[in-house]
Amino acid sequence: MSESDATPAEDAIVLDYLPHGRADDDRPGYQKPPIAFALDSERFSLSELTLTDDAGVKIGDRLDLSAPPEGVESVRSVDYADISSGARSELEYVIEDLVEEEEDRFVAFYNDAQPITLRLHQLNLLPGIGKKLRNSILDERKRKPFESFEDLDDRVTGLHDPKGVLADRILEELREDELKYRLFAREE
Repeated sequence: MSESDATPAEDAIVLDYLPHGRADDDRPGYQKPPIAFALDSERFSLSELTLTDDAGVKIGDRLDLSAPPEGVESVRSVDYADISSGARSELEYVIEDLVEEEEDRFVAFYNDAQPITLRLHQLNLLPGIGKKLRNSILDERKRKPFESFEDLDDRVTGLHDPKGVLADRILEELREDELKYRLFAREE
């Protein structure tokens, strides 16, 4: 089933569906299989799905790729540069929705973030969080763990969009191949 060594996603969200295959595929149209691009909602990795003509896959569908539904012939890991422009534009919205839907998971990141080195903390990897804001977050979570994004926003002055900060970091990790530290997106 899978052309990749990675464990297939149990919850992958379809970002784009190309019924006539890749535009850069030089084969005649009748030889190009339909494909779709999907995001693993747990590991934030990207996949290309090769489909049958009758797959019935559409943008926004959630698929269990560990036991692929009928119509999915193969799954392979791809980089951000390999996905379609439609998948790229949809990706931002899907990530924002996931961060909002799984609020407990992402608030836990703010509660559990740890130092990476003596000079660098996981919180410092988030866009817009410097030393002062990091220390405010750490001080507040010592008093009491954060319960929600709203709680985080209310208690930490200067952190104006805790959801957006996480979504921006996830997107950065998907776009950039050469990042030294990854918090969310796993390299396959």
